[in-house]
Amino acid sequence: MKKQEFVIGLDIGTTKICAMIGRHNEDGDVEITGTGVTPSKGLRKGVVVNLESTIDSVERAIEKAEEEAGIEVVKVFTGIAGGHIRGFNSRGVVGISRTSREIKCRDVERVIDAGKAVAIPLDQEVIHVIPQEFTVDDQDGVKNPVGMWANRLEAEVHIVTGAVTSAQNIIKSVNRAGFEVEDIVLGPLASAEAVLSTEEKHSGVVLIDIGGGTTDMVIFSRGSIRHSEVLALGGDHVTNDISVGLRTSPQQAEDVKKDYGWATPSLIKREEFFHYPGVGGRRGGKVSLSQLCEIIEPRIEELFSLVNADIDRTGLARSISAGVVLTGGASLLRGLPQMAEQILDLPLRLGKPNGSVKGLGKDKDSPIYATAVGLVQYGLAYRRQKKMARFKGRNLFSQVALRMKEWLGEFF
Repeated sequence: MKKQEFVIGLDIGTTKICAMIGRHNEDGDVEITGTGVTPSKGLRKGVVVNLESTIDSVERAIEKAEEEAGIEVVKVFTGIAGGHIRGFNSRGVVGISRTSREIKCRDVERVIDAGKAVAIPLDQEVIHVIPQEFTVDDQDGVKNPVGMWANRLEAEVHIVTGAVTSAQNIIKSVNRAGFEVEDIVLGPLASAEAVLSTEEKHSGVVLIDIGGGTTDMVIFSRGSIRHSEVLALGGDHVTNDISVGLRTSPQQAEDVKKDYGWATPSLIKREEFFHYPGVGGRRGGKVSLSQLCEIIEPRIEELFSLVNADIDRTGLARSISAGVVLTGGASLLRGLPQMAEQILDLPLRLGKPNGSVKGLGKDKDSPIYATAVGLVQYGLAYRRQKKMARFKGRNLFSQVALRMKEWLGEFF
């Protein structure tokens, strides 16, 4: 296989960095051929705080994936997340002044440009401009207006922005590790590609991606993204609560959470006691599952109360017919889905990479790897789009490769 037929997705998270290499197999399915995972030591809440540590983690993760896949890669598709991410909706309007009144591709580009002509803070940069739907004269709900006749064309778009410095530091980390960023993608949008079905996106669904440092949320309806939000709460906050409550180290608290943690006390069928180590050789202690749950439960309840409040603010609650899909590593905490379903009062399922992706194996068929799988799927679609007409190439993600190259040229 040629190197350009392979795509590498790089999920740079707060707790782990995951690199996945994939391609389209002979049947046209996405196939994962290599995976590399390393602890993330240079990020906090999705933002680079130690450049050298991030570079080292990125390099080791990609090397592991290359070794398993048996190839070397140069370009990567990387995710971006963090509390600096902002999402909002906008509208653009243009007139069709030609005699023919036929909408051309350049008219679609003009109306999308009009939609993104909004004021944003100087420290923010546009990451995605995602078309939701178009209105041709008085006909709304149009997905592709090219070729239609009209006097007026309107576009509703969802704009995602992020801190310029955060994006620069991610790109610089990848470059310093010896690789090139081919495109940068918002993490929960990549996860959505991996775990949501087309039917769910059309019916209305909330995707909640619970990572280590943040919880990312996107709402889809009528096949398009309608809302995106980043909450500054994640799995690490639960770990920190356990560390303080038990007076043990963060790493030992993380192990306790994974081995014994429950979010919902009523689901604990049998009371058990377990021992945990102290810090620096000090004597540890003994605690029951119920006592541990008393530490965990308030934080998880707080998280989903914030999610519920955000859904209410959007006014989209009635359009969420398909319910909620939970993904991300922290979603695996015992009893967490049940608490989420109770607080949100919506049907819920756990989001794993969909079955059409081959080569994952049982150990990788997990919410933990949803973003990395989605980045591979996005990258493969992106490569195909480059061979198509410019408008036909637009899908869930905006094409921002040119902007990334400009950033690289300007800052690095």
